[in-house]
Amino acid sequence: MINPINGSWFEFQHHNILEGKYWNDICRKMTEAQWRDKIHEMNEFGMEYLVLMASALNDEAYFETDIYPMADLICHNPMEVMFGETEKLGMKVFVSAGFYGEWTRPYDNFIDPEVTKRAFKAMNQLCEKYGKYKSFHGWYLPDEAWINKYFDPLFIEFINKYSAEMHRLSKNYKMLIAPYGAKDCVVDDKFVKRLESIDCDYIAYQDEIGVEKSTAEQTKKYFENLKFAHDKAGRAALWADVETFKFEGKVYHSALVAPEFERLKAQLESVSPYVEKILVYTYECTFNKPGTSAFIGDPNTTKLYTDYKNFFNL
Repeated sequence: MINPINGSWFEFQHHNILEGKYWNDICRKMTEAQWRDKIHEMNEFGMEYLVLMASALNDEAYFETDIYPMADLICHNPMEVMFGETEKLGMKVFVSAGFYGEWTRPYDNFIDPEVTKRAFKAMNQLCEKYGKYKSFHGWYLPDEAWINKYFDPLFIEFINKYSAEMHRLSKNYKMLIAPYGAKDCVVDDKFVKRLESIDCDYIAYQDEIGVEKSTAEQTKKYFENLKFAHDKAGRAALWADVETFKFEGKVYHSALVAPEFERLKAQLESVSPYVEKILVYTYECTFNKPGTSAFIGDPNTTKLYTDYKNFFNL
């Protein structure tokens, strides 16, 4: 059983400059029409969910706010475009509650009251501006945490703090997180107990194949164990964050490029029996429809797109 991809992370700019070699300059120059085309392309591909990685990055915002100045993009209203197009297509968006601190310092962001203050202010402003859209499905916390055997109590406190603010804004919103360290999880009663204490709707664990920390064969067991834990805890739904990239050179220090379809197929096959939904990181730099007006990524992205669509008869 191999299930298709249900959604993807989505970025106006990628936070890592080296990784964004085939990405950031193009995205900075994309027009409103090109962003709409890209979202429509993703929907055609079978995407139900978009996960916005950042509503602000490097002290610049992607919406009008008094927190930061607007990012210097050709498209002056990127979030309005995103919400408008996803609304038309019946898609769902998880809006980022970050980055309102340094993206390289997640643990500082968990506890810094000034970061929390900025983030909560942004959440309120984003709700005021875009809460009218039915595609506004919920929130995503981009400050990633390593699961070092167990969920860190500090991370749990951080999630629950943001979830409380989310529920205050609307009881209908859903919360998504995507931690790393599935390979390090110790799935026992202690793990389940901590999982029970997390006020979160969906946990999409990174498969960490793109960053070369795991193989598709290994992730089968990781996600089998996680399914056992999630079934026992009975709270957050188990999703997968499948890494659809590889590095052009050194891991973490080179551009993200498209992998071969056989690797992606193996990744999807490994998680499909265990998870409710499969999200990918990321469509934007690893898939491109042939002839798209909004080409983002290296030349091999069209082959991955075509191979995937042919396999699933889309």
